[in-house]
Amino acid sequence: MTVTVNGDQQQLVSGATIADLLDGMDLQGKRVAVECNLEIVPKALHATTALNTGDVLEIVHAIGGG
Repeated sequence: MTVTVNGDQQQLVSGATIADLLDGMDLQGKRVAVECNLEIVPKALHATTALNTGDVLEIVHAIGGG
């Protein structure tokens, strides 16, 4: 299936979750905010939120600085 992540199309296996996507992007366990179809998805739901063809995601990775 095809989803759009931060403006770029990505191919995922059917039934992939947000956690699967983050793992594939090497972002699992890092501080990120995920928006799917204009709705913020709480971190507690990443493993159970299945993605569908045509979903549009925005992922923001928090980077500390001083």
